[in-house]
Amino acid sequence: MKLGVTGQRWLKGLHLTAAACWVGGGISLIMLYFIKAGVADGGVLYGINQAIHRVDMAVVVVPGAFGCLLTGLAYSLLTKWGFVRHGWIVLKWVVTVAAIVFGTVCLGPWETRMMEISGRLGLGALTDAVYIESEHLNLVWGTLQVTILVAVIFISIFKPWKNIRK
Repeated sequence: MKLGVTGQRWLKGLHLTAAACWVGGGISLIMLYFIKAGVADGGVLYGINQAIHRVDMAVVVVPGAFGCLLTGLAYSLLTKWGFVRHGWIVLKWVVTVAAIVFGTVCLGPWETRMMEISGRLGLGALTDAVYIESEHLNLVWGTLQVTILVAVIFISIFKPWKNIRK
């Protein structure tokens, strides 16, 4: 079964919405880190870390990532694009799955740890070695992940490595 033109347009709209949520949410998380500079209240620090956690896990980033995965699966199964017909699609699959796994195994736990430590220690979290390390790792690797996701958007637009069978 293949989707018709109207079905493909709906699928494309859903895929683009999911990608916007994932990348836009990731950029929002990075920006929220900069709001923490100069915070003078432990409750505010904890609130910012809670906001980061909620935007990531429940509201925008994780739903966007899984939306991309599911709509990409639908694209591969229900359109002519397939899974491995084009090199750029193979790359998108590798990046999507790797980013979801990395976010689940690394970024999410670092972020959760920051929220828990700031909830327990308040402003003392800013001098806690585990908090500082988690924040640094999350900022550096989160920024790299968002940069890679933006690159994948441009790969989707320019579609290099067209038909790899030829």
